[in-house]
Amino acid sequence: MGKKPKDLAKLRKEAEERLQQQTERMQSISKGDVKSLAHELGTSQIELEMQNEELRRNQGELEASRSRYVDLYDFAPVGYFTFDKNGLILEVNLTGAGLLGVDRQHLINKPFSAFVIKDDQDIFRGHHRETLKRETRLISEIRLRRKDGSVLFVQFQSVAVEDSEGSCTFCRTATIDITLRKQAEEALRKAYDEIDLRVKERTEDWVVANQQLLQEIQKRKKAEESLREVIKEVKQLKNKLREENLYLREEINLIHSHEDIVGNSEAISTVLKQIEQVAGTESTVLIQGETGTGKELVANAIHGMSSRKDRLMIKVNCGALPPTLIESELFGREKGAFTGALSKQLGRFELADASTIFLDEIDAMPLELQAKLLRVLESGEFERLGSPRIVKVDVRIISATNRDLARVVSKGGFREDLYYRLNVFQIIVPPLRERQEDILPLVWAFVQELSKRMGKRIESIPQKGVEALQAYPWPGNVRELRNVTERAMIITTGPVLYLDVPKIAQSGADQSGTLEEAEKRHIIEALNTTGWRVSGKGGAAELLDINPKTLESRMQRLGIQRNKKNA
Repeated sequence: MGKKPKDLAKLRKEAEERLQQQTERMQSISKGDVKSLAHELGTSQIELEMQNEELRRNQGELEASRSRYVDLYDFAPVGYFTFDKNGLILEVNLTGAGLLGVDRQHLINKPFSAFVIKDDQDIFRGHHRETLKRETRLISEIRLRRKDGSVLFVQFQSVAVEDSEGSCTFCRTATIDITLRKQAEEALRKAYDEIDLRVKERTEDWVVANQQLLQEIQKRKKAEESLREVIKEVKQLKNKLREENLYLREEINLIHSHEDIVGNSEAISTVLKQIEQVAGTESTVLIQGETGTGKELVANAIHGMSSRKDRLMIKVNCGALPPTLIESELFGREKGAFTGALSKQLGRFELADASTIFLDEIDAMPLELQAKLLRVLESGEFERLGSPRIVKVDVRIISATNRDLARVVSKGGFREDLYYRLNVFQIIVPPLRERQEDILPLVWAFVQELSKRMGKRIESIPQKGVEALQAYPWPGNVRELRNVTERAMIITTGPVLYLDVPKIAQSGADQSGTLEEAEKRHIIEALNTTGWRVSGKGGAAELLDINPKTLESRMQRLGIQRNKKNA
């Protein structure tokens, strides 16, 4: 800002008065003083010229600097406004003019409130008024309407500026375009509202679902309670019917509840009494009997009456397992224990922990594994294949064999110490030929079971057929009798069941001899009947109702080979 014209005239008048005074004094000065004064004036003139040169150079640098700062001011990313106390625009940079969409020269001395939307007028006036009152920076957010009609959000940061007299008569304001931020905030708010709405909807759905689930649980509880009452009533009726059963045999006590073991002969009654005697103990049991006599049913009955009945009994047929796999099947394996062991596997003994394991065809167990089984019997400990860690289990062992195990021990085919540990309590299941009076009850039991499956109704069996069945020696025992009954049921069309005695009974072979000899003879007769076909449809394994691998194992053990004598 330069000096006003009035100040310049006053300064000129003072200079002329001083010059008049100096001229009057010079008239009285001597020539020597004049020379001295002239020299001094010349020196002063040179100094003034030098000072003027310095001032011109400084003024040029100042103008260049001012030009640079004007560019920074005009092209700053923030709009700068200077307002007077009435809100008129005194100064604005190019960015500020660009925000409003108006040329800068058309904004000077214009009211800024003309660009503020109606709803935000009070905010702008209050912001401007409070800024002039305070000495600190004040921040507000308002909406502006540009020349093209579009609306933008801006943030005001204002500070008051004092004039030469110390009064705040105008303020400087930095204006930042926050439209994108506001749009993002609005979008975020809408997203939050939508999420909140969805959460509320889902919550309501979950509440309804939970209420429905609770109602369903209550219904199920009531249904379970009703079911328990029905079961209780059924049990009471069942007990009453048992007591009133006219066909209850005197040889079988009422405590027998072996539904799968049918018969009233003295031989089977002895077996049932032995089951009841040993079931409640933890002793090992050895079940001996010919093929098809029902050794597994006896094992099931023992487990079913024991304290371990709530857990599943694990069954293993030692004769059906390949010798290379029987150890991993019984005792488990670790991953990589042998080629092909791609994963860890729990053995049958671990699965039978706190329960019972039934080892059928125990005589087929390899000698090298018998020592490991003996250790389990003595201490309940073993190691998985491929692992040094000791596994401890609580397992009751029931074993079965169709061979004379004592004789196998005497021939070195079975460990004597293991035999004595397994043979704590022995049950011998009688062959069907020694319990002929059980044949007819067994047939009717099979008929009742098969009738439901086949949808047939059998009312009678000819007496001649019953006599033929009782005369037949039944080398395949109960299993063979069931197969004969099932074949008869398949071909029967009326209410009378005609049972044919198997052709194998027509063999004139001597039925005497040891248990092994009878088994060998029976297998050879079955092979002759099927043309020495072991497996497949119509094979000897199907006729004998055993696994083909088991049959092959027994043929190898008994030395059965096809020759002219056998054929």
